[in-house]
Amino acid sequence: MTNNDNNKLGKVLWNIANELRGSMNADDFRDYMLSFLFLRYISDNYEEAAKKELGSDWPELEEDDRRSPLSVWYEKNKEDVEEFEKHMRRKVHYVIKPEYLWNSIAEMARIQNNDLLKTLERGFNFIENESFSRNYKGLFSEINLNSEKLGKNYEERNKRLCAIIQKISEGFSEFPKDRDLLGDAYEYLIGQFAAGSGKNAGEFYTPQQISSILSGIVSLDSQDPSTGRRAKLNKVLDFACGSGSLLLNVRKHMGKNVGKLYGQEKNITTYNLARMNMLLHGVKDTEFEIFHGDSLTNDWDILREENPAKKMEFDAVVANPPFSYRWNPPESLKDDFRFKGYGLAPKSAADFAFLLHGFHFLAKDGTMAIILPHGVLFRGGVEKKIRKKLLLDGNIDTVIGLPPKLFYSTGIPVCILVLKKCKKFDDVLFINASEHFEKAKRQNVLLPEHVKKIVETYQYRKEEKRFSRRVSLDEIKEEHDFNLNISRYVSTAKPEEPVDIYKVNEELKEIEKKLKHAKEKHNKFLEELRLKLLP
Repeated sequence: MTNNDNNKLGKVLWNIANELRGSMNADDFRDYMLSFLFLRYISDNYEEAAKKELGSDWPELEEDDRRSPLSVWYEKNKEDVEEFEKHMRRKVHYVIKPEYLWNSIAEMARIQNNDLLKTLERGFNFIENESFSRNYKGLFSEINLNSEKLGKNYEERNKRLCAIIQKISEGFSEFPKDRDLLGDAYEYLIGQFAAGSGKNAGEFYTPQQISSILSGIVSLDSQDPSTGRRAKLNKVLDFACGSGSLLLNVRKHMGKNVGKLYGQEKNITTYNLARMNMLLHGVKDTEFEIFHGDSLTNDWDILREENPAKKMEFDAVVANPPFSYRWNPPESLKDDFRFKGYGLAPKSAADFAFLLHGFHFLAKDGTMAIILPHGVLFRGGVEKKIRKKLLLDGNIDTVIGLPPKLFYSTGIPVCILVLKKCKKFDDVLFINASEHFEKAKRQNVLLPEHVKKIVETYQYRKEEKRFSRRVSLDEIKEEHDFNLNISRYVSTAKPEEPVDIYKVNEELKEIEKKLKHAKEKHNKFLEELRLKLLP
């Protein structure tokens, strides 16, 4: 199945969103759209598992009977429901009552049932607090079913929801019940909503091509990437995880060879998106942990252990934190175990604070890949001090420069820093990929061949004129005073071709001959007309 096929459902749903959202802004409507997509996913998954478990007891309904088969079974087997739900919790890790399944909700929308809104409220509350073995409180907290943006009164809001759900249901009917298709549609919609969100997009979305570069890098053996992929990544961390797409990309790269995904997200809306995204992509609730909180203040209990022998460590750390985020750290943070010995990042840009946070929790044989603005490569002051220490300690492995206009939230070019606590090579690999992209309507795009070239250059530590170069620490230190500006080491400028003076002289002589010939011919015409000749 091609990417185009995978995006078809996403495109259908995106068109529906544009048609139905009316005066509601894209960010608000996003939460409704993605929540309904999530409900459809967990409903399909649950019904499929229930049908398998019940086998011959699964009700076969008449073609015109639009009830959920599971609701029919519940009605006929009331005394067995409790045991069945216990079994389903063990099997698929969650339960959904028949009346809250997508098909039941869609049928209420079709017949314009006036209780749809109330049923949805109860359903969302049940999913948040009772469906899963783990509490998903607040999962739908950003969806206000009683918002006046849906309508002025209950009847108007109910009618609007009926129209939205019915239209989405019709859109689904064109496609098979394919879980991968729903996961791809979710990612596509997140990308499309991000495109319309301007600066806010950076809060929750990393373009898939860039995610693939980071995933490709951290999934390789950390000591010698040329030997290929690691056997397993037991723990992966993204401390600014947004909608979770970067973590999911690592999982996609590693297949079943990932233990657990850990994410932290400060924005409540995005935190909920991430939790939905994990479940929607088939990640069991025991296989991920997303925490709502601030990485800079390190308010996640599992990361607060100061004893090096007991602290949590990750085989891979990936992140796309907010660029040059302004922060106001208390004086006491200077002694924080993450920053001690390095110094605090300036208030004007928390880039190195984010980097040091993630780096502290990196395992000795792990790899960290983080997206940052180019300023971290050359800014002075405390940032230079941090950069210098990381270089002298042999922690900066690779510096990758990307093209401009890759992000929805900013047009500036960014870089990827690859860090390790123990690395095999004593040089730094610089990759200047700033000119390797395809122009698109609103932004630039990295094609699969561009991603492959970057990852393979990192993997085999290739050197290529005007693209990549291995640079010794001595050169970085003595010739450039720890400045990592990529163009200092790998310039993409093409040298001007040398001018052949003798060749140019011959060409001038030929031009003079032609000029003389043209002048003589012109004067001949003037002579015939008895006009004054040219001097």
